[in-house]
Amino acid sequence: MDWWTELDRWAADYLPDLRMAHDEPMRLHTSFRVGGPARRMAFPERGEQLVLLLAEAERLGARPLVIGNGTNLLCPDAGLDRLVIDTSAALNRVEAGEAAGEVRAEAGAPLARVADFACRQGLAGLEFAHGIPGTVGGAVCMNAGAYGGEMRQVVQEATVLFPDEGIRTLSGGDLDFGYRRSFLTDRPDAVVLRAVFRLAPGNPEEIRRQMRELMERRRASQPLDLPSAGSTFKRPEGYFAGTLIDRCGLKGLTVGGAQVSEKHAGFIVNRGGATSADLRELIRQVQARVLDATGVRLEPEVRIID
Repeated sequence: MDWWTELDRWAADYLPDLRMAHDEPMRLHTSFRVGGPARRMAFPERGEQLVLLLAEAERLGARPLVIGNGTNLLCPDAGLDRLVIDTSAALNRVEAGEAAGEVRAEAGAPLARVADFACRQGLAGLEFAHGIPGTVGGAVCMNAGAYGGEMRQVVQEATVLFPDEGIRTLSGGDLDFGYRRSFLTDRPDAVVLRAVFRLAPGNPEEIRRQMRELMERRRASQPLDLPSAGSTFKRPEGYFAGTLIDRCGLKGLTVGGAQVSEKHAGFIVNRGGATSADLRELIRQVQARVLDATGVRLEPEVRIID
């Protein structure tokens, strides 16, 4: 019996209220707006559903892929023969923590909403995150950051599900944050369930002003009007990826509907009608030409899914 048929039967028996979509197009769930159908996509509404679903998916060999807003994913045109679990639809609660200065957020909560909540509470420290389009789970895993701020500066702890160990609470130190990585990037089977942010008291008006200023800087320098996954490449040590790509004369380089942004060379965008194959080939060409011209090997920040 196919894994998806077994999963359907199991879900009907044990999680009858779980919303499950069949052959759901990934282009509807990724910021690149590309990607074929996922064999099954589930939208859990409670943490207990997510834990049970992950355990059963592992047992059936469904290769579960947990996503938030899909802002850092490049999915194949042919689709995914696996279970995709979307946390952004319902596992997105944000609330004050138990102690002063704490904010708790579930994995699917957008960073922008967490930053807004903190601002309303008069808590500073997440201003940099207001314009990052991702969700808490992915941001913690990859130590997302911008304009001098990073998750490692504000994450006090994260509650994480490990398939072989169960649920553990990891401190910021346990998470071993580095540049666009953490302990969890070495454990791709681990799933962030929620995080606690430790923030400092601040003036809400000043916090809001800083968030507006950073957003204006983004609009002025980044191609926010076109589908992309943000910065396509990690920053190589001693360089800036966008500067290297620009100096190699690659702004505007196009493959099909994919293009190196003419506004910011660090972004690859979907000009319209791009396929995953277009985007992957353009990434490959940029890497090859930068390596040939400068000797610097660019590593994708985009997560390429198979």
